[in-house]
Amino acid sequence: MLDIRLIRRDHERYKDLLGRKGDYPIDELLALDVDRRKQLALLEELKARQNAASKQIPVMKKEGKDTGPIMEEMKEAASQSKAIDNSLSVIDNNIATILSGFPNLPHENVPIGSDESENVEVLKYGEPRQFDFEVKAHWDLGVDLGILDFERASKIAGARFSMWTGLGAKLERALINFMLALHTDTGKYMEIIPPFMVNRSSLFNTGQLPKFEEDAFNIKNNDYFMIPTAEVPLTNFHSGEIIPDGSLPICYTAYSPCFRAEAGSAGRDTRGLIRNHQFDKVELVKLSEQETSYEELEDMLLSAQQVLKDLELPYRIIELCTGDLGFSAAKTYDIEVWMPSYNRYVEISSCSNCEDFQSRRANIRYRDKEGKLSFVHTLNGSALAVGRTFAALLENWQDENGNVAIPEKLRPFFGGIELITPQQ
Repeated sequence: MLDIRLIRRDHERYKDLLGRKGDYPIDELLALDVDRRKQLALLEELKARQNAASKQIPVMKKEGKDTGPIMEEMKEAASQSKAIDNSLSVIDNNIATILSGFPNLPHENVPIGSDESENVEVLKYGEPRQFDFEVKAHWDLGVDLGILDFERASKIAGARFSMWTGLGAKLERALINFMLALHTDTGKYMEIIPPFMVNRSSLFNTGQLPKFEEDAFNIKNNDYFMIPTAEVPLTNFHSGEIIPDGSLPICYTAYSPCFRAEAGSAGRDTRGLIRNHQFDKVELVKLSEQETSYEELEDMLLSAQQVLKDLELPYRIIELCTGDLGFSAAKTYDIEVWMPSYNRYVEISSCSNCEDFQSRRANIRYRDKEGKLSFVHTLNGSALAVGRTFAALLENWQDENGNVAIPEKLRPFFGGIELITPQQ
């Protein structure tokens, strides 16, 4: 959430930076703010008159003077005060609605661009494998191997659901455990098993509500939401708290299923595991001091990359331009893995610094070096989207006979199995 006091103080800067993400009504907000302060001044003046009159009336009564006119004046002032209170309530609601729709400011060094075509490639790792046979897409490989069943998943739930069977289920679980072990064995990240449902305020705090409610799965009878990512419960872990001195950075990791309606994505990546309503993900979340949050972002990016390096999968890193940044992000790196059947890189992780945008909403603070209460910076990153990692592994490690080899570092988590062959 942006601070209206800061917008008021430096509105030209906010107009410039918000304009890099889109068109947002800063002038309307500032006009409402001016009106609000005028109304508050009138209200204070009326209250002062009422207070003075209330002190004067007993004196007049004691002196036997007629209090009728001053009583009428007080009645009129009370009526005006009530009207102003009602007006302020409307103005406050309008201000809150506008502010809740404002995204985070992009960091000033984020590349300026209108959409994903203007994102900037910053690194490429590994060379895509050159196949001497016709590669299969992961949805065909998985079915032929007997480890994925899309038809029955669709029968049970509907389109854009998947089912892992036999060694497929074992491989999905192995990837989750492999990722969690990689992040926790360093002692840097603490593993959490969070709730997979959250309340409305938690989704507001991380920026999914109110703007993206259509993309959320809402449980209507009690207004819970299925989480779109473990970022939501992990970031809200310390909502309303002051972090003890010396505790930052705080680093959490969690596996969770994720649930997304994928509103507005009709026709995009409809086959396979790339864009499902339910998918598995291992998430990283950090709470950081403001001065070091961008160092923490680079460190988080290294953690996400290590998963792909250990799985020997080629990937690239791109920095998102202003027009492609997420709602809560000030800066984002996407990691994209090479998918042979697509003949292109596909997003498998986003690592973002949200600065104090989420912590203002969630009221997460710490004392800085001067002892002043400040909002922490929050960071989040996928490390990794498990289903997409599963798909990339199948496609990149397939052979001409339709078998899939298992990368060496994953084998201990997969019962030592080195090769998946068609299951009977």
